[in-house]
Amino acid sequence: MAAKKKTWRITVAMQCKECGVTGYHTNINKATTGKLELQKYCKKDKKRTVHVSKKKLK
Repeated sequence: MAAKKKTWRITVAMQCKECGVTGYHTNINKATTGKLELQKYCKKDKKRTVHVSKKKLK
């Protein structure tokens, strides 16, 4: 039997704080990273806003 490999990296969606649109996906290390906040371009607002990691994707 093969051992199951542990993966510490997960894919999360980045959601805009102002309008709530999910436009970006990124990988984070779930063991060391908490909430991730990045300045990203929001297509709906047409400006750079703060995006927060919200939900885990498969």
